[in-house]
Amino acid sequence: MKTKLSVNINKIATLRNARGGDFPNVLEFAKRVQEYGADGVTIHPRPDERHIRYQDAVELRKVVDTEFNIEGNPIDKFVDLVLKVKPEQVTLVPDDPNQITSDHGWDTIKYKNFLQDIIKDFKNAGIRTSIFVDPVSEMIEGAINTGTDRIELYTESYAKNFNINPKLAVEDFTNASKLAHQLGLGINAGHDLNLDNILFFKQNLPFLDEVSIGHALIVESLIFGMENVIGMYQNKLK
Repeated sequence: MKTKLSVNINKIATLRNARGGDFPNVLEFAKRVQEYGADGVTIHPRPDERHIRYQDAVELRKVVDTEFNIEGNPIDKFVDLVLKVKPEQVTLVPDDPNQITSDHGWDTIKYKNFLQDIIKDFKNAGIRTSIFVDPVSEMIEGAINTGTDRIELYTESYAKNFNINPKLAVEDFTNASKLAHQLGLGINAGHDLNLDNILFFKQNLPFLDEVSIGHALIVESLIFGMENVIGMYQNKLK
């Protein structure tokens, strides 16, 4: 099955914010990644708006005509934003406000009731839900009880260990994806996936619906050009 590619444009907003003004323009880049063949656009607004701003999400809704995925910690402000913007997908991530980037998945057992209530509101609004989880069977089994449509596997450990032992690095993710599929959950993945490690990951996760890639894709685009890079990813995700 073809795995969809959603391009995270947070780093474009980081560049914009570093100089002030509106260059580069995140709306223009959202249009471009779709023109270049991406299946969707991902953003991850954080409370301090250090890259993507909440208003960006509102404006991006007007130009994203593929799949719009908004990630974030479901604090009240984030929930209100998502219900206002109505993206095709919301991905819930247990971020601490002080984290540089996401570094762990949900404890789906401890936070079952919390996630259930929020996911119910999103699903009532017609928004597909995904929750960020580690490749741990108990957390995936717990995810089904939250009512989520999908999980997003947190792939930092795979990327970290890929060059050491790729078979061992991917094993937990293969098992996790099989379990999730058996439970009827869709499977997304993201974090530190890149052109070097994405093909092996895809080959070992037969039920992988979607990957979200931002940091690596933007860096690789500095070398090869964004249109070329998106094409390179799509070739590996067939």
